[in-house]
Amino acid sequence: MKKLYILLIASGLVLSSGCKKYLDVNTNPNAPEKVAANLYLAPMLHWMVTAPLYEGRFVGRYTQNWKLVGATVINNWEKMGYDPASDNAAEIWRDVYWSLGQNLVDMTNKAEAEQRWDLLGVAQILKAWGWQSLTDLHGEITIKEAIDPSKTSFSYDSQEFAYQEVQRLLGLAIANLQKTEGNSNTAYLAVGDKIYNGDRTKWIKYAYALLAVNLSHYSNKPTLYKPADVIAAVDKSFASNADDALLTYTNTANDDTNFFGPRRGNLVTSTTSYRQTQFIVNLMNGTAFNNVVDPRMSRMLAPSSDGTYNGTDINVLNFGALAAAKQPYNLHGYAGAVSAGVPTRYIFDDKSKIPAITYSQLQFIKAEAAFRMNDKTTALTAYKNGISSHIDFVNARNSDNGQLPSQISAAEKTAFLSDVNIVPTDPAQLTLTHIMCQKYIALWAWGHMETWMDMRRFHYTDADPATTKSVYVGFALPTTLYDDNGGKPVQRLRPRYNSEYVWNRANLDLIGALAIDYHIKPLWILQP
Repeated sequence: MKKLYILLIASGLVLSSGCKKYLDVNTNPNAPEKVAANLYLAPMLHWMVTAPLYEGRFVGRYTQNWKLVGATVINNWEKMGYDPASDNAAEIWRDVYWSLGQNLVDMTNKAEAEQRWDLLGVAQILKAWGWQSLTDLHGEITIKEAIDPSKTSFSYDSQEFAYQEVQRLLGLAIANLQKTEGNSNTAYLAVGDKIYNGDRTKWIKYAYALLAVNLSHYSNKPTLYKPADVIAAVDKSFASNADDALLTYTNTANDDTNFFGPRRGNLVTSTTSYRQTQFIVNLMNGTAFNNVVDPRMSRMLAPSSDGTYNGTDINVLNFGALAAAKQPYNLHGYAGAVSAGVPTRYIFDDKSKIPAITYSQLQFIKAEAAFRMNDKTTALTAYKNGISSHIDFVNARNSDNGQLPSQISAAEKTAFLSDVNIVPTDPAQLTLTHIMCQKYIALWAWGHMETWMDMRRFHYTDADPATTKSVYVGFALPTTLYDDNGGKPVQRLRPRYNSEYVWNRANLDLIGALAIDYHIKPLWILQP
């Protein structure tokens, strides 16, 4: 072994003398060695929108958006568990530390050095988005030591620090986006900006939108939750659906196609597929709201072969005893697998635009904040705005590629919004159930991170004081929870397996993440 080691060193010395000419891998005559700052942006925006969809295949089962049909056993995720020794539900972890990672550091440094304050502001928003998304999913994360090439192990920071860091970054982003000096340039930013086409005024609104999301999550901490600040942030954010942060897909290549579209095959395979649950169906078919049928149901959800709308039971394998004619089609609206380019529905088309944050989401955040400060009039207005704008959002998404469902008519929309079971005329009759269930509908199938945070804030089954029923009316925990849960619901995702449990175990041990039930440990933000 000693001789071999000496031989390798000698060989290395010989090669080193000629490597300038023979092995100069740092020079590529066919590609630029220096990348312009704006060229980093487009791939990172892609992951900001797309990575949550990866996670949604798993988190969406915790929140009962859908379940997996076609498996031989009830899946761990349906039981609020996880897949041991797997990177399932760790895409955002990968993207924050790797896909964005050093690329975001380089873009930030270049933008600052070149005084491109608009691009710097967007970079800081991306950094804030990453920490916000990661900590809401995983709790403790690495921030202070992140992207440090001198380290081979990384310490974790508290969730409290993560939330403060998000607020700090968004404050810096807003300040930089508002600067008029320097080299900010709409056309330069637009080269990589595939969401707002270089419009920094909309990026300022996005920063306030993300700040509103951050501040709204403090609702379980009476001394820290400030509903007036939440409302102020919402009011400085999106003014209508025109401000929605939407990623457009050209469908010209795999990564330019909606992750949930048939071309990608991520929701339907030859053997398994995701199907809507009875919970979401009951929120829209009149079961939850006094026999009022939501016109969005037939435009968002998939019918069964007999034309009715039904959902799957998370507690039984596949369709259980549900009659064949009542079994819901897959989310594309078909009985089986579909090919690229076929007409589908809602956000499940190859060219459906996918949002990062929407106006309707923010209006429901405002409605909850106003409700909690006992300003029911403001709450009711924001609540109605949330429903109205989401109806328009549904129509827009079903127009992205001429999808199958018809548009919700003005008459249907007016009738739904005029029904007192949906929108009370008296602000005093508005309930948290109204707000949170309609927000759930508006976020269904894409806003997985926010929905899961909402449901955990309400401990999944907290009662609405006004009704004594669950805020999420009709929602129930799985009858059989994953073995390692100890009878308790899931509270967090475990850190990414291959980066953390393989390479960073000592630091995992310091935060208790080596325990098999770490995933049921409540997050800091959820505790009083």
